[in-house]
Amino acid sequence: MLRELTVMRLRPVLLVLVFAAMLAPPDSARAQQQQPAQQQRPPTQTQAPQSGQAGQTGQAPVGPSDPSLAAQGLAPNPTGPAPVFNQRSLADTPGPLRGIERLGQPTQAEGGPTLVQPLGEGPRAMFPLAAVFGAALFTGQPATSSDAPNPNYVLAPGDRVSIRAWGAVDAEQTAAIDPSGNVFIPNVGPVRLAGTRVGDMQGVVAGAVQQVYTQQVQVYANVLQTQRIGVFVTGFVRNPGRYAGAASDSVLDFLLRAGGVDPTRGSFRVISVQRGGNSVAQVDLYRFLLAGTLPRLTLQEGDTILVARQNPLVGADGAVRNNYLFEAATRSPITGRELIDLARPLPAATNAVVRGVRGSQPFSRYVTINDLSGIVLQDQDTVTFTADVAASTVRVSVEGSRLFPSVLVTDRGMNLCQILDHIAVDAALANPRGVFLLRPSVAAQQRRSIDEALDRLERQLFLSPSPTEGVAAVRTAEAQFISSYIQRARRVQPEGRLVVFDSTGRCNPVRLEDGDIIVIPERSQTVMVQGEVNAPQAVVWRPDWTIPQYLAAAGGVSSRGRVDTLMLRRPSGEVILEPTQPPQAGDELIALPYLDPKVFQIARDVFGAIFQVAVATRTFIRP
Repeated sequence: MLRELTVMRLRPVLLVLVFAAMLAPPDSARAQQQQPAQQQRPPTQTQAPQSGQAGQTGQAPVGPSDPSLAAQGLAPNPTGPAPVFNQRSLADTPGPLRGIERLGQPTQAEGGPTLVQPLGEGPRAMFPLAAVFGAALFTGQPATSSDAPNPNYVLAPGDRVSIRAWGAVDAEQTAAIDPSGNVFIPNVGPVRLAGTRVGDMQGVVAGAVQQVYTQQVQVYANVLQTQRIGVFVTGFVRNPGRYAGAASDSVLDFLLRAGGVDPTRGSFRVISVQRGGNSVAQVDLYRFLLAGTLPRLTLQEGDTILVARQNPLVGADGAVRNNYLFEAATRSPITGRELIDLARPLPAATNAVVRGVRGSQPFSRYVTINDLSGIVLQDQDTVTFTADVAASTVRVSVEGSRLFPSVLVTDRGMNLCQILDHIAVDAALANPRGVFLLRPSVAAQQRRSIDEALDRLERQLFLSPSPTEGVAAVRTAEAQFISSYIQRARRVQPEGRLVVFDSTGRCNPVRLEDGDIIVIPERSQTVMVQGEVNAPQAVVWRPDWTIPQYLAAAGGVSSRGRVDTLMLRRPSGEVILEPTQPPQAGDELIALPYLDPKVFQIARDVFGAIFQVAVATRTFIRP
């Protein structure tokens, strides 16, 4: 009895699971289906026809012209062709795997705040914002003294120079600048070089030599080595102390030897050079970072570089080119105008969220960019720049047997019937009544509905009580068997097809959304008979044939189907259950598997979930 019971209970489930196998055709079959469509797909570029082209191809517009699009150069030639579209493959279906919808979510027409990033930059981590502007200056290895000082270095006693003259006189001298600031050149005399910039030394030496030898004399002079000095680096640096270097080294060189400014405590904007108890120079590294300027300063033995404590710090992220923590120039708080100049918001940025602390309480404010300019920002505030404006246009793609264009950008609120007036097709090849939309939002809804149905089915599979151990064993086998097909069903991607033409051929004025794909299939002279038939195939359409004749041409209904469980699907995606009229050219006649109503509830739920997946993905392939 148990064996008979198991067979009787599993038989209807097996019947449904065979139909479930239709959901995932082999890769080879899918490749064969997609390859012709890819070969026939026209080039995706928008171009106008050449003069006289419309009359040669017998083209006609789909509908009347719209002046609003004509102003944009989108209006078709009055004698131009009408539009056609190709079917989109499942692999190209847009939309997430599993959509999420919340009450109060803004629509596409309403827009909403979005975070954008600069072009050419990979995905950036918005939070937490921890990079201090300027800290990258000190991420390298400590610099060593260069034997070739920069041109702005001022020579001093003890620096070694090389001078060579040739032509009317041949002389070469390598020496250090003496305490008097001179270098002696044979047959010329002493030449004063102390206080001379390295970049001016060549001219000074050449002028002194040419005062003695006025003709045919060439001079070459360069610095071999500058004197060594020791400089103290202290304040809020990582490794304060005394560091040796050349007198030609800059403040940055000594700061790098000390590990750089401490980004959590030190100031990048208030750095002073102390000499003999007095401040001889002030350094603002922001001027170097943004304008490339540093004060002209020659460090001396015993100088002290002092890094002050950090000024108020404010962060900028979101739709900005520079997402850093910026320091104020003084102890006073930074203004919104200063932050805008430093962060450089993108053109898309319209608003900003200011977050911080005021009076020991969390503070947040949402302002426009203009209002942000007049706000005084406090220490540790963070400003997130957003793009909060609804787009006034939508971008729609056109696929299928269309001639042109392949992309349309039009005003928001334009409906499908209006946009079809501006798509040119070959009237002899196109099927304008089969136009349909592929919409990402609909695909997400279909994905969500399928997941909910499969979730309910899984709960019923594994939570159904069993009165006896024998029944429990049977249900366990059923659950494991069906679960594998449920997992395959979850991997199927809905295409988001939206039927826009009714059975009478009237176009429904569906408002277009950004990212929609308009598809018009080509005219077909066949009727595809598939499902539970003995020989699924395409049958040549005959206007006088009835449904039984098409079924007979496909070998008749199989043992798993019945003539009263038929479905007719139009090229537009319209589904007709229990059709009474014969199919038209291009239709699909599908024989659905028959399920005995006496079968237990779970089998009917399996059938319902699988049927929903098959309709959403347009997959009806008999194994």
